Amino acid sequence: MDEEAPGVEAWKEQTSAFDRVRSVAGSVSGPQPVSYIATEAHVAENTARDHLERLVDMNVLMKRDIEGTAMYEPDPLHTRVQTLRDLLDEYDHDELLQLKAELQDQVETWRRDYGVESPEALRRRAAESDGAAETREIRETANDWALLLYRLDIVEQAIENYTAYSRDSPAPA
Repeated sequence: MDEEAPGVEAWKEQTSAFDRVRSVAGSVSGPQPVSYIATEAHVAENTARDHLERLVDMNVLMKRDIEGTAMYEPDPLHTRVQTLRDLLDEYDHDELLQLKAELQDQVETWRRDYGVESPEALRRRAAESDGAAETREIRETANDWALLLYRLDIVEQAIENYTAYSRDSPAPA
């Protein structure tokens, strides 16, 4: 029998198969087959398939057919709404405004440091770079910048809709 990584047995004992499948499938960065998710979640493929289909029905995951294989990945709309909910649970309105300012400061720093206006322009610069280390650094910064812009967009949505979305706001009459 294969040795399991430390903590796997405790994870299996303390977490349902459904929750393990949801955790693994929700954290993949691209479409993955049932076999991969089953292995990572430490469940049988049939168990994983049943839970994955349930998560698709719940709009938590998307299912794609890629070359005849069912592949699963997080539903971007569900991910966005969950991120929005997490922000509203973690920050009050003033803290969201502060977070927005911090994110904007970082964007301004990258614009100034690299002399470009967008992550796409920075990626073009990476393609023109001569050194491997510089190319990697620029590409990583471009990826971070794109992710930060996504987060900034959600923060702005949280600010704009704070009263309507916040759990602390009174319900409309």
